[in-house]
Order: sequence, then structure tokens, then C-alpha cells
Amino acid sequence: MSKPARLLALSLLLSTSLGALAAHAASLEGAAEKLGAKNARSLEFSGSGQWFQFGQAPVPGGPWPQFDVSRYNAAIDFDAGAAHVALARLQTIDPARARPAPVEQKVDAWLAGGKAWNVGPAPGAAPDAAPVATPAFAAVEERTAEILSTPQGFLKAALAHDAKVEKAGDSLKVSFSLGKHKYEGVIDDKDRVNSVRTWIDTPVLGDTPVETKFTNYKDFGGLLFPADIERSEGGYPVLRLAVASAKLNGAAPIAVPENIASATPPAVVVKCEKIGDNVFYLTGGTHHSALVVEKDFVVLIEAPLNEERSLALIQKIAEVAPNKPIKYVVNSHVHFDHAGGLRTFVDNGSIIVAHELDKPYYEKAWSAPRDINPDKLAASKKAAQFVTYKDELTLGEGEGLVKIYRLAGSGHSDDLALIYLPQSKIAIEADAYSPPAADAPLPKTVNPYSANLLENIQKLNLDVEKIAGLHGARVANLADLKAYIGQKSASN
Repeated sequence: MSKPARLLALSLLLSTSLGALAAHAASLEGAAEKLGAKNARSLEFSGSGQWFQFGQAPVPGGPWPQFDVSRYNAAIDFDAGAAHVALARLQTIDPARARPAPVEQKVDAWLAGGKAWNVGPAPGAAPDAAPVATPAFAAVEERTAEILSTPQGFLKAALAHDAKVEKAGDSLKVSFSLGKHKYEGVIDDKDRVNSVRTWIDTPVLGDTPVETKFTNYKDFGGLLFPADIERSEGGYPVLRLAVASAKLNGAAPIAVPENIASATPPAVVVKCEKIGDNVFYLTGGTHHSALVVEKDFVVLIEAPLNEERSLALIQKIAEVAPNKPIKYVVNSHVHFDHAGGLRTFVDNGSIIVAHELDKPYYEKAWSAPRDINPDKLAASKKAAQFVTYKDELTLGEGEGLVKIYRLAGSGHSDDLALIYLPQSKIAIEADAYSPPAADAPLPKTVNPYSANLLENIQKLNLDVEKIAGLHGARVANLADLKAYIGQKSASN
């Protein structure tokens, strides 16, 4: 090759190499320009896919249960920090588990003005009742995170909050903080946002990772947007969406309903009803507990929801049984709404009574960081004390005897407990049977969870007279349970 030819070849090689380097020079500003974030006031996108129910794994430590989503519509107002998500979902049938027949659920979730609310029939109303706006106080943090967990939302926030930009191979790692919340995103060499990660507070997991991944970017009428979105929370998927449409700057402003604007979180109230000798039913909210007063201590059955509820329970127990320590706290199962208050009792020095499947899960969860919303256990760092069982366990003695059984064959959760008090002939359970009001119509189909509860009571030969559900409107009796599942005979 002649010298001029070699020089020409070298020149072409250098030009190609420099061009390749330029093509891989990702930038925050370039991504914002390419994805339309700089001028984005609002975003709308829709699609279908799967939704997963966070905190409700049927196997402790397993994935969240899946629902099929036929319709998913999201509208976000970036400037106002507002959002509206409407979807229709149907629980995916798992042939290995007996569950109630799936019914389509319509979700209408809103956020604006620092307020979150849902629109639908009021709690306890018939499914076809007129829709009303109901506050969702606990959802503000998560719904805010979802706004910033879109490509355009993340880029706008990063530009506005002096984001730190670091080179990571051919990509960029972009991070910033909003108050206590950290956001991290990855921009690839094509100026596309590949992922956004943040953390929100949840009662069981503490600082809970929420990661959203974006793949298969497509042109939606001039907007470059991912055709596939997957979001995980607490290590497992909570949303998989195949995007069918997306556009910028078309969403209508979101107004906060008057009753939502003036709403404040209700005070935590614990009501106490004596339902047996030294047995008390602690209600006053969506989730209930029960208390068994022993000679030298008390046994609390269930610590649901969160620390606020647990602190109120501790105060009420001190009134009912002064100077008696809460030695044991029995957990019905690992679902987060029934386990969210356990940490408070670990700090209180109580022994947690749980199925053997739950102990390693709780130990791992409770050792994770809790910096967003520190609780009493985060400050004291006390080690949890456990008593576990496989199929059954006995606590106390004499009149304070407490028998705990695993509900064999329940499709709801592999660790679901049935608590039985032989002296009072009371069964205490969660999620298998939630006694409705006495005048409520009976269901038209059999709930397999309730049928399984009766089957276990009969197989264990338990002499049950009363059933105190950890949900429900009242204390029922065995005849009520039988009628609920369609058995005409009220005898044992």
C-alpha cells in the first residue's frame, strides 16, 4: 500500500473511532433532549400486562401473587406532582392453590397536592355502589416515587436537583436526593434511561428498594418511550407493562376533591371487648387483635399494620392488664398488613411466636436499613426473640392455655395460623373467615379459605363456640361459619 493510501486509511480509521466515541458519549442533557423531558409538562401512557400484590406472598419470602391487567392507563402532571392511574386486573389462577374465584378489580388511584386517594365504592359498600373518593394516606410516598420512576420524570428531576453524574462504562449513573429519598438512574450510550431505583418506607421491610427497568424503546407518535416496563419492589416484580401508547403534554390538570383536601389521618383507636374469661377482642380499625391475660403475663395475638397501631395496643393492654408484661406476640402469618407492627414488640422485649417458615424472613427483613422513617427498633437495635412451630404449639397453662395450629391446606398462605383457646372455646384466625354483619347477605359461592378453616377445625376436633376473626364486623359462632360456606346444618 502506498504512503498516501496508508495515510488515507489511517485518517478513515481515526474518523471512525472518534465517531464511535462520540456516539457513546451519553449525557444527562442529551437524554433529556432526546426523550423530550426538557419540555415535558405531562405524560400519558397505557398498556396491559401483569400487576403483583406487594407484601402478600403465599410462601414466606416468595414472589408477590400475580394479577393479569387488561387495561392500564397512567396520566402524570410533572409540574404539579400529580398522577392518576386506572387499571383493571384479575388474579391469575394458580392451579396448585384453592382460591376464591377471581373477580375483576378496577383500581382508580390519584395523587395531587401532596394527597393520595382512591375512587370507588366506599369500604364495605356493595361493588356496584356509587363511587366516592377515599383518602389513601399511606400511598403518597409510593405514588410520588412512581412519577419520578418514568424516564421523563427522572430526567426532569435530575436536571432540577443538581444530580451527580458518573461514568459507568459506556453508560452514565445519575443520582440525586429529594429530602430523605434517594434516586439512582442509568442512562445508556443511546441517551435512553435504562433504569431508575429509589427506596420507600414500608413497615416490614424498612427502606424498601423500588426499581423500574425500561427496555425496547419505540417511537410513539414522535415520543421515544419504552415499550416494556418492569417494576420491582422488595426484590420481586410489582408491575410488568407492555406499553401500547404514550404521549407528552396532553394530560388534563388534576384537582383534589374537597373531602380529600380537608382529610387528615384518623386517630388510632383500640376498642376492647371481653369475649371470654381473661380473653379480650381488640378492635377499632381495619385489623383486629386478641389478648389472653395469664397469671403473670399476657399473650397478644396479632400485631398488624404498623408501629402506630402497636403503640396504641401497648397502651390499651396496660389499661386492661396493668403491670403484666406482653411476654408473647403471636403472628397469624407473614402478610405485611398482619406483620407490620411486630417490630415494635421486638423493641418492647416480647417473644415473637411465628411459624418456622417466617423466622428467617423476619430476621433478614428486620436487619435491613431503616433510615427513611426510623422506628423504635431502629434506635434500640434489639435482637428478636422467637418461638417457632411447624404444625402446632401450646403456650401458657390452665385457664390461659393457648393452642396454635398451622391451617393445613390453606390456599391463602403456607404459614397461616389458627389460634384456639380451649377454656373459652374461641377460635382466632385471619383472612380465612371475616365475619360480616349479622344482617349481611350470605355469599353466592363458597369461599375456599373459609371451607378450609372449617375442615381444619373438624379434623383437629376443636370444640369451637366463637370465632374472633382478625378482620370482620363481629365475633361469630361456628353456625355462622357453616352458613357462610353453604352448610345448612348448624351442629358440630
